[in-house]
Amino acid sequence: MGVSWPRKPSPSPARDSTASLTMTHQHLPGMSVIAIGGEVDHTTSAELAGYIDRVRRPGDDVIFDLTELSFLDSAGLQVLLACIRRGGADGPSVHLAAAQGKPARLLQITGIDAHLPVHATVEQAITAVLTSGQSG
Repeated sequence: MGVSWPRKPSPSPARDSTASLTMTHQHLPGMSVIAIGGEVDHTTSAELAGYIDRVRRPGDDVIFDLTELSFLDSAGLQVLLACIRRGGADGPSVHLAAAQGKPARLLQITGIDAHLPVHATVEQAITAVLTSGQSG
């Protein structure tokens, strides 16, 4: 009189086990602009860190274009903050630009702007880098 159930689990829909992440870069005089799209979390943060190490030119200021970034967690945030440590106290600056949605909210609630310049657009970040280079 018991209730019967299938002994084998029913097949579940296929899921992508890794978040999508896209990264591109452009070198401008004195700066590297790195565009990050998709999701940066504990499963993709090492991939992002490796990419930054490969494409960043020594001595360049870095601008992270977050226009296409849909998700950022603390592991991803640590990768971005690590760029400051690599540059040293008097080294190149790191700027964040065009964050929207959840990534923008994470930047806001963590107070990241106390550690990194945050700009509404990539163009504003480029202008800030160019302006700081002229005054120094």
